[in-house]
Amino acid sequence: MEQCESPLPLTLAELPRHAAERFADRTAARHKADGQWVDVRYDRLADEATAIAAGLLALGLQLGDRVCVLAETRYEWLPVELGIASAGGVTVPIYPSSSPEECAWVLADSQAIAVVCETAAQVAKVEAVRGQLPDLAHVFVIEPAGADVPTVEQLRARGAELDHDAVAERTALVRAEDPALIVYTSGTTGPSKGCVLSNSNVMANVDINRMLGIPQRDDVVYVFLPLAHIYGQGASLSPLGVGAAAVFCSAGVTAIVPDLMETSPTVLPSVPRVFEKIYAAVSAQVPAEQIGPLVRVGLAVRDADRVGAEVDAGTRAVFDKAEAELFGNIRNVFGGRLRVAVSGAAPIAQEILEFFNAAGVPVVEGWGMSETTASGTINRLDDQRFGTIGKPVPGSDIRIAEDGELLIRGRQVFQGYWRNQEATDEVLVDGWLHTGDLAAIDDEGYATIVGRKKDIIITAGGKNIAPANLENDLRQSPWVSQVVIYGDRRPYLVAVITLDAERLLPWAREQGLPEDLAALSGEPRVRELVQAAVDAANSRYARAGQIKKFVLLDRDLTQDAGEVTPTMKLRRSVVHRMHADALGALYENTEN
Repeated sequence: MEQCESPLPLTLAELPRHAAERFADRTAARHKADGQWVDVRYDRLADEATAIAAGLLALGLQLGDRVCVLAETRYEWLPVELGIASAGGVTVPIYPSSSPEECAWVLADSQAIAVVCETAAQVAKVEAVRGQLPDLAHVFVIEPAGADVPTVEQLRARGAELDHDAVAERTALVRAEDPALIVYTSGTTGPSKGCVLSNSNVMANVDINRMLGIPQRDDVVYVFLPLAHIYGQGASLSPLGVGAAAVFCSAGVTAIVPDLMETSPTVLPSVPRVFEKIYAAVSAQVPAEQIGPLVRVGLAVRDADRVGAEVDAGTRAVFDKAEAELFGNIRNVFGGRLRVAVSGAAPIAQEILEFFNAAGVPVVEGWGMSETTASGTINRLDDQRFGTIGKPVPGSDIRIAEDGELLIRGRQVFQGYWRNQEATDEVLVDGWLHTGDLAAIDDEGYATIVGRKKDIIITAGGKNIAPANLENDLRQSPWVSQVVIYGDRRPYLVAVITLDAERLLPWAREQGLPEDLAALSGEPRVRELVQAAVDAANSRYARAGQIKKFVLLDRDLTQDAGEVTPTMKLRRSVVHRMHADALGALYENTEN
């Protein structure tokens, strides 16, 4: 764990200048431009942010005004957000996948006076709903989109010519309790709500990560997570607390593995789906019966080496062979230098964590919410218990309510929902945030998520079933992409299952079958593969908690259809509604 050298500033508004004074000539960010990786120093980042802040002040931005950002994860996000903060504004991210109507909701509900768009296509979304947005006075674009839309570069150039004393004066007016971010939850049900995160909340998250040593001063943090999500926000802002470098994804999710191999990061904040995909691809190359023994050997030897214990010659020989033929290759997929990866935003299977840790890819699981500024609990590298979400982050307390709900309090817990006191009062009670997660805490303080309160299925027989764990187990199959279990008030559980194209299509080619998911979803041999995976996952659960029947979709679940959120969380009610006929057919003639 890194020693904290000096106190952090109290506000996000002060952070860019504070970081520039401490880390001026260090690399703050790395991004791709014209096919080449470009480094940005801390002093330049602060200058860019200050110029943007000055430009905003020249436009009349007032203390507390909201400015939306509608863009993919890219470097330009960082100086824009820091510029908004330095000018005393509040950043309101919008998912770049949002429809015009969804953009309108966030822009209108937040009463934003300005929006920064990434491209002409994003500008077009805003213009399509401009008539519904009386507060919106300014639209900027990162990539030039015509003479009538001013660019961020023009805003920055204008600000660079102005007296920056006004920025310093405005920054000094920002208080720790003032809002810095309003992060709209992606929402698995109903309209999204804006989580109001104060400057104090945001800086608490930066400080917590600094205390945890994720990241440390010489780390390189790979940032690909959506910056409209609080997890991505933490990944991009935390490096500023220690002088680390943030590498920004070059071209979306398809670029993740190439980027990792090119930039060799040391810290990887990620979601389970990335690890699941890599696990499925790698494990498919190893006989299934060998994976378990290799993982056990890998974990045993790494644990022994960590404490300087002896390892017998036979075990060491097996380990060395696995290192040469498998484990080293897995590390190379991540760039070869990974010090720690954090899996969050959704549950990850214990077997996947064990697999990567055995291979020398140290993945730890953590838990947080938008309402906790991404920080809640985490496993430490030197204090990890697979299958749990770890212990509370520094300065936080957790407990379990009488109904099994996980409660948390700490300096990172949000102020409430924007313009929604009723919803705020439902989740914030006597300083404790009611998270909506069902959990257990063991005698040593490790927490384990059981499921979501709202996701609990009560079968016709009165059994309470939390579907997430079985779904998670089944997603480990190389043939399966997504699983959604259904069965509330029904006699047994059924499921919607989608196929993993990356693994299935090459297999289909080898078998002489059509390389088309729609055709393969009706292929008996494909159903046999999935049935075997269902049987294997079912074997871990009591009969009432097993999937009895399933339907294979001819496509994967998508954001466009509203079935998953941008961070790949299931919108169960949408899936149930869209596929109600197929699910209902699984109960025909068997309602007993």
